[in-house]
Amino acid sequence: MKILVTGGTGFIGKVLCEQLGVAGHQLRVLSRKPGSRPAGLRSAEMVAFPPLSDAALWQDAVRDCDAIVNLAGESIAEGRWTEARKKALHDSRVATTRALVDACAAIPKPPQVLVSGSAIGFYGPHGDEPLDEASPAGSDFLARICVDWEAEARRAEALGTRVVLLRIGIVLGPDGGALAKMLPPFKMFAGGPLGSGKQWMSWVHVDDVCGMIAFALGHPVAGPMNATAPDPKTMGDFAKTLGSVLGRPSWMPVPAPVLRIALGEMSEMLLNGQRVLPKVAEAAGYRFRHPTLVDALRAAVSA
Repeated sequence: MKILVTGGTGFIGKVLCEQLGVAGHQLRVLSRKPGSRPAGLRSAEMVAFPPLSDAALWQDAVRDCDAIVNLAGESIAEGRWTEARKKALHDSRVATTRALVDACAAIPKPPQVLVSGSAIGFYGPHGDEPLDEASPAGSDFLARICVDWEAEARRAEALGTRVVLLRIGIVLGPDGGALAKMLPPFKMFAGGPLGSGKQWMSWVHVDDVCGMIAFALGHPVAGPMNATAPDPKTMGDFAKTLGSVLGRPSWMPVPAPVLRIALGEMSEMLLNGQRVLPKVAEAAGYRFRHPTLVDALRAAVSA
């Protein structure tokens, strides 16, 4: 299968491209630094990320591809959410997906499948309520991004393309993701939960995000699919488990007011979690590589 990947040099994308390459797929990767080629992308065709206004280049990018995996988007957790930053977070997802689908509509043979990234932020804060793919959208900033993002991807359905909306949780893995920010204080014996510790963390190992993408490419699933493990934990339990895996205590919580002062509006993402379950993936027969938090953390910190 010839697969176009956006975001292929990011935390998830690098792992995904390596796995897809090993599986024998032919990869075309859109990158803002096409001259930079991580080890897992040695056999990939690297293409400069086109300007959003250049329709012809976008059409060239999608042409002759059997599938698209769309993971493009600026990091949510880098920098305070100023109005300019919020616009960049929105446009890097929504406008890029619009350009992809517009390009697919303009070529004679659109791809068979589009696996488009989204996030569990779609649901907004829900306390202890279990959420699955049928749960409604929230109304906060992250939810509005996800709603707009998914709407752009769904336009490809009118072209006969099967669209999978991958709502990704908190991704764990070596060399990046959530753990890159959480490990240093724990290693210095100063780790602990954020806020009350009662908010839910719907985590997933990066291997399972990539595994679910590969599964979605080859199985007849469509619509929303939560990329979360079946074992969500509260922040307090997550911190205790991480401390146990590292052989460190989990005793120094970060109070909510401190987070709000330090991070502004972005702090709400950390203080208000969601208890999200992967109902669609499990029903379709996906088998998790790291179904429990202990297993996922051990794999992430020992790699």
